[in-house]
Amino acid sequence: MALAMLIWSAVCIVTFIFSVQTGSRDYRTFFRHLLGPFWPAFEIVFFLGMIVILAVFAAAAGAIGQALFGWPVLAGSLMLIGSIAIFTTFGNESVERLFKYVSFFLYATYGVFLVLSLTHFGGRISSAFVANTSTAGWLTGGLSYAGYNVLGAVIILPVMRHLRSRKDAVVAGLLAGPLAMVPAILFFVSMTAFYPGIQTQILPSDFMLKQLNIPLLRLIFQAMIFSALLESGTGQIHAINERIARTYEASSRKVLSNRARLCITLTILIGSVFVANRIGLVALIANGYRWLSFASLAVFVLPLMTVGLWRVCRSQATSVTTVGLL
Repeated sequence: MALAMLIWSAVCIVTFIFSVQTGSRDYRTFFRHLLGPFWPAFEIVFFLGMIVILAVFAAAAGAIGQALFGWPVLAGSLMLIGSIAIFTTFGNESVERLFKYVSFFLYATYGVFLVLSLTHFGGRISSAFVANTSTAGWLTGGLSYAGYNVLGAVIILPVMRHLRSRKDAVVAGLLAGPLAMVPAILFFVSMTAFYPGIQTQILPSDFMLKQLNIPLLRLIFQAMIFSALLESGTGQIHAINERIARTYEASSRKVLSNRARLCITLTILIGSVFVANRIGLVALIANGYRWLSFASLAVFVLPLMTVGLWRVCRSQATSVTTVGLL
């Protein structure tokens, strides 16, 4: 977790500075500056990963609706799709409000979950932390976990439009890693109460909630999970909408309408969730998901932390020299 957190913060700092420096507010513009003519490589990796992620999100939403209310699985999936469509249709301000309120809800829920876990299973958690456990594979695991999620740094560029300086970018990047990892750390601490047996549980969070035996908390926690799925799914679709919007505006000098955003959103969601599942594409890509993780590191992190970092440093040196001459 510490390794993933450090990678996220480092990548976010350079990503945000590079974005401010190049005026990139969508991933296409960003990678045209970073990769030049090879920028489509990122879009291929992003598209393949998005198919799997959205399909998994829809399945998880369906499972939540079925577990809590006895709904058909399709009902929960459609609710997620409809919610994503609502927020992405109205552009940046709508997405930003969603991110803000879901984040508050998420951190508060995990905080309460940790407090209750400590009060109910504090002794077991303490014992788990003093026990000797294997740490084999931590480097590969940390890199892989970072690769699954680090693409978020460039996906959220449309809502990073408020950054105005390199200082803003550095502060945002420094906060990004710890804030992204806080929920995972809180849940990990709670989960150690039943380690290692909890590793065999299909839904560790639901297993923990059943041990706490607080029905209201279980309802709130699942609502939080649905909100997190909504936030992540909305971020991915919004990134594509903004990529298309910038291209459309550059070619036609017209603003992409809300109706067009809605049509794009529904097309992507239906294609990813239903069509890709039906033809077996999701299973095919999922089998190589670890490779997709390392591919994202190769087409994003490696160029960013070499070519991108060099350009950021060179720009800073040029600015300092110019100021000195003045």
